[in-house]
Amino acid sequence: MVKTKFFSALAVLVGTAIGAGFLGIPYVISRAGFLPGLACLIFVAVLILFVKLYLGEVSLRTRGNHQLTGYAERYLGRWGKLAMFFAMVFGIYSALVAYMIAEGQSLSYMILGNISFSVYFSLLFWVLMAFLSYIGLVALKKYEKIAMFLVLGIVFIILIFFVRGINVDNLSYVDGWNIFLPFGVILFSFLAFSAMPEVERILLHEERLMKRVIFFGVMIPLAVYFIFTLVIVGNFGHGTGEIATLSLPREFSILAVLTMFTAFFSLSIAIRDMFRFDYNLGRFRGWLLAILVPLALFLVTYFLKIASFVQILSISGIVSGGLTGILVLLMNKKAKMLGDRKPEYSLPIGWFIIILLSLVFILAVIAEFVF
Repeated sequence: MVKTKFFSALAVLVGTAIGAGFLGIPYVISRAGFLPGLACLIFVAVLILFVKLYLGEVSLRTRGNHQLTGYAERYLGRWGKLAMFFAMVFGIYSALVAYMIAEGQSLSYMILGNISFSVYFSLLFWVLMAFLSYIGLVALKKYEKIAMFLVLGIVFIILIFFVRGINVDNLSYVDGWNIFLPFGVILFSFLAFSAMPEVERILLHEERLMKRVIFFGVMIPLAVYFIFTLVIVGNFGHGTGEIATLSLPREFSILAVLTMFTAFFSLSIAIRDMFRFDYNLGRFRGWLLAILVPLALFLVTYFLKIASFVQILSISGIVSGGLTGILVLLMNKKAKMLGDRKPEYSLPIGWFIIILLSLVFILAVIAEFVF
């Protein structure tokens, strides 16, 4: 039972993180250079690990079912709830739109060998996800574990097939002007904050596993992103596309299909439950808001060509991730004083840590729009 809960919770966290975001990492790193991109990858992983541990502590100090907005209201008041609501809605809806774009292109490429029919596959994907997200947590626990191991297996297969094609020249150049380009997409690829309440629910009566789940929930994506980026950038260099799997033979697009399936699943349930638990809209109305808004945004983005796949990831990562990170730090400090439950672990925090990490997020926003 303990192992089952551990792997179920880990699958939710990893499955939410490894979505459309990591498909864009090779592209942005190929523009900045592999070595500075790798440094950014490690830096963001460590940053997000600490923020998720702080968030995990907040959830362990709080009784009852809450989404992030509920925690923010409890510890930061109405302004905190509004700020977290904006961060969650902006981040999750942006992610769901990005998943629909990339899933449609991946399915079209995998099945037909081109992306000419991507919009139709995107809509079919949306119909399937609308049904599955209504089923909820039972289905999530059942399928996400399988999908996680399939994703890890496919990445390993890609490594075996393409490791010999890695060209050192593709890994050795540096473009100083684009050196900050990877941050937003990489940050987006590690977020998965919205999955944390689901992790807590899965770990009911086994909350001592939370710290370990969070650690491996960051380290596994880091390893996957590193291997995947090494292979893609090493083989294709500047020829890497925005959706990395489209640079590979089309059968490998199954990787993109699986990752976006699990990530869309987790995020749609997270935002459904935010409306359900924190805004008392009920299961059905929460589900409608979780599933209809992304469809509308996708159609507007597609037909008006407002933003590209990578642009959506980068802006969403910087804005939503940065704001959520700052709020989590403030929530943790308050939860240490106002929490109603003794947590299974506790991390030290003070204004120096809060200001230092907040400055990182603020500078990232500046760099995103300047560079």
